[in-house]
Amino acid sequence: MKKIFFYRQDNPHGYFSNFWPAPIGLEGKIWPTSEHYYQAQKFHDPEMQEYIRISSSPSDSAQRGRDRAFPLRPDWEEVKDGVMYRALEAKFTQHPDLREKLLETQEAFLVEHTRNDAYWADGGDGSGQNKLGYLLMRLRDALRNGES
Repeated sequence: MKKIFFYRQDNPHGYFSNFWPAPIGLEGKIWPTSEHYYQAQKFHDPEMQEYIRISSSPSDSAQRGRDRAFPLRPDWEEVKDGVMYRALEAKFTQHPDLREKLLETQEAFLVEHTRNDAYWADGGDGSGQNKLGYLLMRLRDALRNGES
């Protein structure tokens, strides 16, 4: 099976990164990247969400979202995969060029490849859960079947 590895937005297939500059419209607002949206959803507080939404870069939004001076929403562990899927669905349906790039991967196994993350990525050595890759493949199937 063909594998496609991605991580940084300036590398091949970088458009799969949540840091890719593809604004998405969700919940009546424009989010500069899917990372901005994802990080903001960690909190129920609208002011904290806006603080993250207006951050200057995806890395800044990630840093703000990881600031534990603010309490995470209590159900975060249960909803985070769904939040990520919603962000990906918005990104790949609101940007037809990105939708086509995802569909062009056909049956390839998509892998976020970095040792920096063992949940969303492969942990750098394949030991990680690669949740982002699996959600992208799920979305690809939904797009192919006209479900998104």
